[in-house]
Amino acid sequence: MAGIYIHIPFCRQACTYCNFHFSTALAQKDNLLAAIVKEIIIANNFIASGETIDSIYFGGGTPSLLTKDELMLIIDALHATFQISKNAEITLEANPDDINKKILDDWLAIGINRLSLGVQSFNEAELRWMNRAHTARESLQSIDEIIASGLNNFSVDLIFGSPLLTDADLEKNLDIISGKNIPHLSCYALTVEPKTLLNKLVIEKKSLPVNEDTQARQFSLVMNALKQNGYDHYEISNYAKPGMRSKHNSSYWQGKPYYGFGPSAHSFNGTDRRRWNIDNNSLYIQSLNRNKLPFQEEVLTETQQVNEYLMTALRTMEGINKSYVEKLFGVERFKKIVAASRKYIDTDKVAERDGNLILTDEGKLFADGIAADLFF
Repeated sequence: MAGIYIHIPFCRQACTYCNFHFSTALAQKDNLLAAIVKEIIIANNFIASGETIDSIYFGGGTPSLLTKDELMLIIDALHATFQISKNAEITLEANPDDINKKILDDWLAIGINRLSLGVQSFNEAELRWMNRAHTARESLQSIDEIIASGLNNFSVDLIFGSPLLTDADLEKNLDIISGKNIPHLSCYALTVEPKTLLNKLVIEKKSLPVNEDTQARQFSLVMNALKQNGYDHYEISNYAKPGMRSKHNSSYWQGKPYYGFGPSAHSFNGTDRRRWNIDNNSLYIQSLNRNKLPFQEEVLTETQQVNEYLMTALRTMEGINKSYVEKLFGVERFKKIVAASRKYIDTDKVAERDGNLILTDEGKLFADGIAADLFF
């Protein structure tokens, strides 16, 4: 089984914190969509031929800006080129201000069966500070409309740890999530990324920086509240009601192969090769107009493969799998991983379960550092 990611690099306006590749100028939209379709059609066998596609993910940017017909251009090209599972999960990232009954009916009609809703906060002041295009009221209304449409597989994005977000505000956000029985939540700590407006504002002292102690406290608050309300914390930033995990995102953490189409999109062959497309819309279009795939590629060494597995697996509730590591990388590799983990096991940051290594709630606060410490 394999996945496909489609990057739609257009937004109505720029959020202060965002460092993804996007443009607020839509003049190139038609040409870029045509280029994405061409990339799909001329894609070579980067992934083993015959692999069934069991997840498709439209990300961005803001793919909910596309019309039904524009989405169908891409979906038709995918069906013409790949073997798509009848039960494939097809996710569309959407902003609350794009949601209405007609568009929901259109998405259902063309096969979209999962949404990822970019709410980020239900607090008006925080939304304005983030420069989000929607209001808290629109977020609440969009969730109700999604539920009413019968599209019962959807996710909401929230951000914690911003300078404006109090613990009480965060608790209200989480109460809304649990109260509406939202099946999936992606919850991220705010990061100040280079080349973003937020980074510029922090440097110029026009915005407070993030506070690591506040973020750690709020992360614990999120974990505890959602656990009490029946959510599985199945990956560091992701929580799901039983049976409602994201199939597509899970494939990343499980090391499954995937194609990425569109500017800045990444691909992985499932073993040792990665590709990433150029992150320039004009150059991407020009390259495809010449029937040339606009990517760079790297071949991963065995050590890089082990380290990538450690980084991704440790983020999941299943943790580092003993049998998997021993089969792919050898028994001695796993023994060294266990030995390096001992100090974290002794301080209750990592637990051993059936031979596997899993982060405790305390350990999740230090996930990246622990993973980096285990690297070969």
